[in-house]
Amino acid sequence: MGTIRKTVTFTEQQDKWIKIQIEAGEFTNDSEYLRNLVRIDQANNLKFLSLKTKLIDGLESGISSKSLPDIMKEVEARMKEDGRL
Repeated sequence: MGTIRKTVTFTEQQDKWIKIQIEAGEFTNDSEYLRNLVRIDQANNLKFLSLKTKLIDGLESGISSKSLPDIMKEVEARMKEDGRL
């Protein structure tokens, strides 16, 4: 994968923060820190889009005829099967 050079501008406070992260040994340079932020943003965006899709699917599925206790029992049963409960 090729790389593209970018120029960015930071406030003094932001620059100090980046330097602190590098000095702490979390990253070796500014670019590595910024690439990590982009990866985190990409992952968060994927989670958001997944949640948004699920919410839309739920809204489009209509109103359930099941009672709340019935729904809770189904959820509990699924969680027991998955080993989460």
